[in-house]
Amino acid sequence: MSIDELQQKVPIAQSSLDLVTVGQAMHWFDLPKFYDSVKWALKKPNGLIAAWCYTNMSVNGEVDAEFGPFYEESQPYWEEARKLVEDKYRSIYFPFGPVDGLDHTGPFEFVAERVMTMEDLLTYIRSWSAYNTAKEKGVELLTEEVVEKFRVAWNSGGGDEGDEKVAKFPIHLRIGKVGDLN
Repeated sequence: MSIDELQQKVPIAQSSLDLVTVGQAMHWFDLPKFYDSVKWALKKPNGLIAAWCYTNMSVNGEVDAEFGPFYEESQPYWEEARKLVEDKYRSIYFPFGPVDGLDHTGPFEFVAERVMTMEDLLTYIRSWSAYNTAKEKGVELLTEEVVEKFRVAWNSGGGDEGDEKVAKFPIHLRIGKVGDLN
């Protein structure tokens, strides 16, 4: 989006924002245009941009043993931009300076936890762009066989699919400041 388009859509003034955040989306952007808009909108010299992505969750050994191969089988349906997420945003173009006290812009790694049921897991998978791309091509990634494998793994240890488990999502944060010259 150009700066003119930005001004039409979002009523902000030049150098008026302290922080711009992007969650699990920067890999889809036209980065040069986006960064021009960010640099225009952020206060100089210390306006911040924080962009993060998350990579594959981990639940437990049994669920992870099914999820890993399932995720690998979904690879043909992911867009090329997904590789930037797989790389934890390490290689994404990020023309900002480190924030005070740091010598780089990341990625810094954190873990977010979410309590999930088996149905939540399936809903999460159905939200993937790869899942929807596969569906559009007539491919059902969550076949009865796959769902049954997930059920068995989820229920291992005596629980059932309604039991809640903690899913851990690795978060990869890039953070930087606009600086004097940007």
